[in-house]
Amino acid sequence: MRYFVATFILLFFSQTIVAQELDGRWSGRLVMAPSGCFAVYNIEFSIQEKDGKITGTAHHFSDSFNYVRKKIIGTYSKDSNTLLIEEGEIVDFKIKEDCVPCMKSYRLTYHKGSGSTITDEQIRGSWSSPASKAADGKASCDPGTIVLNRQTKTTSTPINKSDELRDKKNILVREIRLDSSVAKIELFDNGQIDGDTVSVYVNNRSVVFKQLLRAQPITFSVPVDQKRSVQEVVMVGENLGTIPPNTALMIVTAGKERYQLYLTADEKRNALVRFVYEKGKQ
Repeated sequence: MRYFVATFILLFFSQTIVAQELDGRWSGRLVMAPSGCFAVYNIEFSIQEKDGKITGTAHHFSDSFNYVRKKIIGTYSKDSNTLLIEEGEIVDFKIKEDCVPCMKSYRLTYHKGSGSTITDEQIRGSWSSPASKAADGKASCDPGTIVLNRQTKTTSTPINKSDELRDKKNILVREIRLDSSVAKIELFDNGQIDGDTVSVYVNNRSVVFKQLLRAQPITFSVPVDQKRSVQEVVMVGENLGTIPPNTALMIVTAGKERYQLYLTADEKRNALVRFVYEKGKQ
């Protein structure tokens, strides 16, 4: 009897742990039929699971110029480790004019190996669309498959000047003069998503640490005023991606002004953008 009770408790807690592990970010590839706009493209789920109910977002993208972000809801069965997910409201999208988003239903299962690497945790399975039609009710959406890997969390804890800044040369891309403003900065992968990872330092302190560039921007702000008259933003390429060098599109918005910069980093150089306070600058 004691053995039975102990086994029951162990099974109960192991199921609870698995359910908790669903929370977080999962990234991978989604395969469509050859007739689709993108035969294979990237997908990312942000999932929250509580009491068997799933909420979150699905982010589809091939590059920074083609993406769709939707809300998702669903259920999770502890007994079979099965996820049933439905896409709902389209939150944001930018795709080619002749393409229409497919509204997808997913039937997935959770898998965990014995190791600790990202690939040891997956959710994978198949997807289909209601009546095999796109959002316009006309274009066809043939079913396909999907595999998602858990993404590890990255820390944004500020750290002091690193070896990456001392050992590499900072190349000035542009000096931007502003009058008492906050510069909002957005970083995207420049064109094709190829696995570029970057860190960003503002005046030698970390604000972004080893984050993947993608169609969805990495966003942070830099104050530019009399108290902080000069702000130096340095992008460090942590790798070269699959298409060297490490490249990024930086969008800077400050008041009514907007700047579009292209940054490049590699093993020998970092990309530097300098913001300078200038009283009376319009």
